[in-house]
Amino acid sequence: MKLGILSRSIRCYSTRRLREAAIQRGHQVKVLDTLKFAIDLKPAEPDLFFRGRHLSHYDAVLPRIGASITQFGTAVVRQFEQMDIFTTNSSAGISNSRDKLRSLQILSRHQIGIPETTFVRDKRDVLPAIERVGGSPVIIKLLEGTQGIGVLLAESVKAAEAIVELLQSQKQNVLIQKFVAESKGKDIRAFVVGDQVVGAMRRVAQGQEFRSNVHRGGVTEPVDLPDDYREAAVRTTQIMGLRVAGVDMLEGKDGPQIMEVNSSPGLEGIEHCTQLDIAGSIIDYIAAQVDFPEIDLRQRLTVSRGYGVAEIHIPEGSEFVNKTVQSSGLREKDINALTLYRGSTVIPNPRSDRELMAGDRLLCFGKLELMRGLIPKKTRRIRKPKVLHLPDLPVAHEAMTSDPEESSS
Repeated sequence: MKLGILSRSIRCYSTRRLREAAIQRGHQVKVLDTLKFAIDLKPAEPDLFFRGRHLSHYDAVLPRIGASITQFGTAVVRQFEQMDIFTTNSSAGISNSRDKLRSLQILSRHQIGIPETTFVRDKRDVLPAIERVGGSPVIIKLLEGTQGIGVLLAESVKAAEAIVELLQSQKQNVLIQKFVAESKGKDIRAFVVGDQVVGAMRRVAQGQEFRSNVHRGGVTEPVDLPDDYREAAVRTTQIMGLRVAGVDMLEGKDGPQIMEVNSSPGLEGIEHCTQLDIAGSIIDYIAAQVDFPEIDLRQRLTVSRGYGVAEIHIPEGSEFVNKTVQSSGLREKDINALTLYRGSTVIPNPRSDRELMAGDRLLCFGKLELMRGLIPKKTRRIRKPKVLHLPDLPVAHEAMTSDPEESSS
């Protein structure tokens, strides 16, 4: 296997360990400076140049995209995706994980534990927002930040209000998050590779510091995660579109609470703490996946005219309740069930004898016209809305009577 590691820091521990692990296993590996790429776009021929020369063939790419170069870095990863080269993390997954608000929004749609969080811009909304997350103390976070930077603890409502007002005056967007008291000063970092947690450690803050990050002086200890924590970490990375990630969790009284997901997690801390070959597990996973790369289903499936992907909900009283996938008649209607969601359980490629229950959700691919009648009315969308003429209304009337050149001047 020929592997490219996208990294600007060839001397950092993580990059050196990944390169070392690949060489140990007999693979060809090269560290590629992410900012030295040029992206060429031509019809049906996406291409890349590196240091002014045409990029040679690679079987897989392992992105280590720093926060400061997220936009260009994800563009490079996206180009590799268009060239059908396996990447451990998708460009969309990297972008989503960098924005704390966006990542929590994505997770909030699923049965994944997250701390109650609110996002406000108007000063008058700050106090109601704090009340909605349970009152003081609260955690205040910048939308983008790593290693505990931009994470503050406000002990009182007045302090929280002042901090938010100060940060907003500096054009900073902030999240207000419930303070999980039972986990004060500690969290768990689960390192996920593929569909398993390959290592985990508990980080514990020292002294008066509430942030447990190692860069803030926190100490680490290896931990054997319970099944619910392992499942939460793996499902989180799958939802985010990541295959290699560090998932930070709080130990809440109701189970794991996902704080954030790191798409370029450092290896030094987790390997030092657990004494496990995490770098080697990443390389082994990549080698196993090279022959079976995942593709962007949205890109592939939506190009067929009249076909697409839809989620069919099976409510109480539905004709499909207590029927098997085969007897439901979906396949006769040219509709294929790709995945069955039942509560927090995900059942890929459900068997034909799988019995459907009330509350199930089926992710299906098939003829859109046939699936339209199976989707509840409130979730239906007009696929091809007709564009109407401007209505005879006051504001629209301005567009019909005014001179466009005068309006734009």
